[in-house]
Amino acid sequence: MLVDLIRTGYIAGAVEAQANPSSIDLSLSEECYRVEGIVQPRIGERVADLLGCVGAIPHELSHPMEVGVSYLARLRERLRLPREVYGYCNPKSSTGRNDVHVRVLADGVPRFDAVTPAGHKAELWLAITPKSFPVVIHPGERVAQMRLFTANTRFSELELEVEIKRNSLVFSPGGRPLEYDDLKITDADGSVLLTLSLRNGAIGYRCRRPSRVLDFSQRGYCWEDYFERIRAEEGMLRLRRGEFYVLSTHECVCVPPHLSCEAVDMDSRTGEFRSHYAGYIDAGWGFGKNGKGKGSPITLEVRPFEDLVIREWQAFAKIRFERMAALPDAHYDELATSHYRGQRGARLSKHFAQ
Repeated sequence: MLVDLIRTGYIAGAVEAQANPSSIDLSLSEECYRVEGIVQPRIGERVADLLGCVGAIPHELSHPMEVGVSYLARLRERLRLPREVYGYCNPKSSTGRNDVHVRVLADGVPRFDAVTPAGHKAELWLAITPKSFPVVIHPGERVAQMRLFTANTRFSELELEVEIKRNSLVFSPGGRPLEYDDLKITDADGSVLLTLSLRNGAIGYRCRRPSRVLDFSQRGYCWEDYFERIRAEEGMLRLRRGEFYVLSTHECVCVPPHLSCEAVDMDSRTGEFRSHYAGYIDAGWGFGKNGKGKGSPITLEVRPFEDLVIREWQAFAKIRFERMAALPDAHYDELATSHYRGQRGARLSKHFAQ
């Protein structure tokens, strides 16, 4: 279905290889600007017409993007969606794991990462802010993705309970399927709350905030130049305000091919922190090539806004499953291009040798 939208011109500027099991990759054009801040368009406004409002200065993408500086880049894809179709966007996993904050802006949409209402026609732009180290992102690089909908496909709490009974969605690290009643902490809104993996030993990474540049087109970087390992002690982990961490869920998540999944923001009553920046989990994650998979943990991109002490079994991340309109031709665990298939524990981006 996604490929058909590309072939028929509803999504112009994309090629069929950009279609994933349940999303479409979005890629940078050569047009990019350094800006003084990010402004959302009002209804009827084009993003291109707002460049003067943010002091836009042309930026050559072969040059590094500086830490803490915002950039606005036009995407290659343009939309003329069918009248029933609308969309939402997420950063790609490798973007989030490198602490590069990206958000999609669509003409006439006063929201980030939204292409609404249904049938919208828009040029797409990407707001980019490196948070921990300078990066080079070349034209054509795919750093965000778009999901398309014709209806609200998320579960109610009752539907979630039934789906867990029918298809195991969450497993223990040892491969035991978790029942609905095993999920003790709940927001009762059709979501699943997950905890951190805090077994003694090295359980994740903290960014060193290096000055060296990371080029998104390169692979094999030494992770120790950018990150350091962190350890839990006696089932506790101390997180410092403003630091960036790459951690992992304790639970393993399985997304059957008829579903996809999104990591959503935690309620502020849980604490002042972000537990994810990428946040999208394709159909077939942890399902296995033959459907016998027992889930995979979710890597979390974490930034606390206050000093925190996190303990075992404390809710730290939240996911919501969504029904697919149709089964994909191939799901995530079947694709050779799936970089994080079968991951165990916290894993840095594909740019690092591990």
